[in-house]
Amino acid sequence: MNEYFKPIEPYNIFKLKVSDIHTIHVEESGNPKGKPVIFLHGGPGGGIEPIYRQYFDSEKWRIIIFDQRGCGQSVPSSELKENTTWDLVDDIEKIRIKLNIEKWTVFGGSWGSTLSLSYAVSHPNRCNELILRGIFMLRKKELLWFYQEGASYIYPDAWEKYLKPIPENKRDNMIKAYYELLTGNDINARYKAAKAWSIWEASTSKLIQNKKSLHHFENENIADIFARIECHFFINEGFFDYDGWLLDQIDRIRHIPCVIVQGRYDVVCPMVTAWELHKKWPEADFHIIQDSGHSMLEAGIRNKLIEYTNKYANL
Repeated sequence: MNEYFKPIEPYNIFKLKVSDIHTIHVEESGNPKGKPVIFLHGGPGGGIEPIYRQYFDSEKWRIIIFDQRGCGQSVPSSELKENTTWDLVDDIEKIRIKLNIEKWTVFGGSWGSTLSLSYAVSHPNRCNELILRGIFMLRKKELLWFYQEGASYIYPDAWEKYLKPIPENKRDNMIKAYYELLTGNDINARYKAAKAWSIWEASTSKLIQNKKSLHHFENENIADIFARIECHFFINEGFFDYDGWLLDQIDRIRHIPCVIVQGRYDVVCPMVTAWELHKKWPEADFHIIQDSGHSMLEAGIRNKLIEYTNKYANL
């Protein structure tokens, strides 16, 4: 079993102005002369966590992580303007150019897998390898499963809490109803909705639930960032040209070495999406983790991800 690498601190922290509105927070850690990897966090809106660095051998990797627009230490906080998938893809390129990196490995799970694929499709010649986990394509059927009907049958107890902020007459479109609250002027209703939205996801992310979560959603500001940005991306269907667009682009990147790591019992991003990606991309290594759900903190998923960061470090 591959355990986490020891905790490390960044050797370089900087702010990068990426638009008239947005400035993003970027950190480098590990070996400045190591193989570059860009870590794309989840959500959208999740922000970076120190444990992300511990998936990489710090003697071999130059680890770049950043807070995507509107979240973490990027400013302005929870800003939805100029905040789309394609803005974030452009930001990744701005970071690469700023750091004078020709090519790098791209690592992303959940929404991070969506963004990794979007970046790779846009800039295939900048990707050495892709490490993808908990596959999410932001299609209607995936959103409906988790936010409207489906996951509710597995976690009815947690679902009741998710329903609570929404009046019964608006529950036929939960994403729309939440969006109205999360972008409304009633700050108390907004924070209440943000915590309910965020805690629903945290409550379903592991096969065996515990109180340890990547993010601290009891903090209303963290929950607000996460929920507002997620809901913004979801109501706009990922800013893709059409439903299923991303899966249709896979032929453009099939030459890139890739691993797909998927928890069998992932309720947040069910395995059918990873399976469909696998069928489109048979050259990619595909691993089903039989004793895991969605979270990268689960032992089986952690083990396989670190196996591949070790493998790709030597390519």
